[in-house]
Amino acid sequence: MIHYFEELTSSNDEAVSAAYGEGDVVWAERQTAGRGQRGHRWHSAGGENVTFTLVLEPRFLPVDRQFLLSEAVTLGIVDCLAENGIAASIKWTNDIYVGDRKITGMLIEHKLGDGVITRTLAGIGVNVNQTEFDPSLPNPVSMALAAGRQFDRRPLLERLVECIMARYGAVRAGGEALEALQRDYHRHLYRLGEEHWYGRPDGSRFRGTIRGVEPTGALLVEDAATREVRGYLFREIEFVLKSDSNALPLRK
Repeated sequence: MIHYFEELTSSNDEAVSAAYGEGDVVWAERQTAGRGQRGHRWHSAGGENVTFTLVLEPRFLPVDRQFLLSEAVTLGIVDCLAENGIAASIKWTNDIYVGDRKITGMLIEHKLGDGVITRTLAGIGVNVNQTEFDPSLPNPVSMALAAGRQFDRRPLLERLVECIMARYGAVRAGGEALEALQRDYHRHLYRLGEEHWYGRPDGSRFRGTIRGVEPTGALLVEDAATREVRGYLFREIEFVLKSDSNALPLRK
């Protein structure tokens, strides 16, 4: 069920309530404190986009397999965009890109207990009909800009949820369905097999090529200089985007 609110601090804050169960959606027209990964704020024009939280209760999933939920959610969004004529890719860990521009961001939060994931809040923001953005944002795009038309947001949101839940069903089913999901995730991975600049927390940069993602969620990147393939966890590596004016290495 979709629960609509004109304004919330964030949809994830509201979705924490036990009043919401698996498959419920908290849709906030405006978020006064919407948040994304790495502590970033999520900027969204009211009345033009969809910012919502999907509640999941994957008690069947061990804690060490939680990245499968990221794969399911991101693929569901890619599926829905494809249905609307928009080819998208997944920028590790959870962003959705059209070309080199960001169309969707998300913050996925888990509650753990007894070695399993008891509750997941997938907070998602999709740029839908917005055509003008804050100039401080480095690379935004919307469905309207990508497809050249406006979208009816309510049926779009309903379809987004259906697509995500279909991919989530593959995680629950396991076996061949899960294997297919993981193949699709890698197939849609942004920059897979391409050499680009990446940054480390110490400010240094290196040329590397994404080779895949481990089941733990670690991003596998081959260093162009050493040919070593290393797994990077969240906050251990940064993408250097074309929009970054400092695209040259800071230190060798």
